[in-house]
Amino acid sequence: MLKDVTLGQYFPINSPLHRLDPRTKIVLLIFLIVAIFMANNIASYALLCLLTILIIGLSRVPARMYFQGLKPLWFVILFTALINVFLTPGTAIYICGRPTHMSWEGLILAGKMALRLVLLITASSALTYTTSPIILTDGIEKLLKPFSRFGLPTHELAMMMSIAIRFIPTLIEETDKIMKAQKARGANFDSGPILQRIRALAPMLIPLFISAFRRADELAVAMESRCYQGGDNRTRLNEIRFSHSDLVAALFFLVFFVAILMLRIFL
Repeated sequence: MLKDVTLGQYFPINSPLHRLDPRTKIVLLIFLIVAIFMANNIASYALLCLLTILIIGLSRVPARMYFQGLKPLWFVILFTALINVFLTPGTAIYICGRPTHMSWEGLILAGKMALRLVLLITASSALTYTTSPIILTDGIEKLLKPFSRFGLPTHELAMMMSIAIRFIPTLIEETDKIMKAQKARGANFDSGPILQRIRALAPMLIPLFISAFRRADELAVAMESRCYQGGDNRTRLNEIRFSHSDLVAALFFLVFFVAILMLRIFL
């Protein structure tokens, strides 16, 4: 299950999405998230699904990686859907002629919420799959640059966000190693009631926290030994620049966003 978590991984291949400027991808992702929450009819969701399929194709990342990233979150998606089905008031659903606690309005809302979560996770994964941590840090820093006039440490914030994303696969790998070591000593994580499984994970938390703090300390020492001084007067080997592809992507997303807005208004 832990190996299925792909958030924070980068796939170094050549694709149209890889060649886009990171600032373009971050801004377009924000607009796509807004569009997902604006959708309120079948036509809007169909358009969003088509765009998501297009993004997966343009990224040239295997589609199975996107589905693999969704596997650990299926429980959250199903749990959210069930809550909406049973707790949303409306017309009761009849089974064998008897009313149930489920409602048709709740069923529709559950489908919308589940689809929204899937689209959000897929779109966010596309950003990390197609953007290396270093380039992502540069893009975030460039976007936050105007706020530096108000004393906001933009470079430090971008660096922390990038390191946090980059450390997700590392911590998952460390968790997997600790679980295997615990299993070799007789621990059981795969059977029994759900509460018993949760209690079985408790002895794993202390070594995981110790490992995380140790890695953070090693990273801090490595940065200090290389005379890291933050973003002041810092130069880059490769400067990020906008290209014609970024303009085409921005115009396409603008048309798409307007289409979602019009569908929301008129449908």
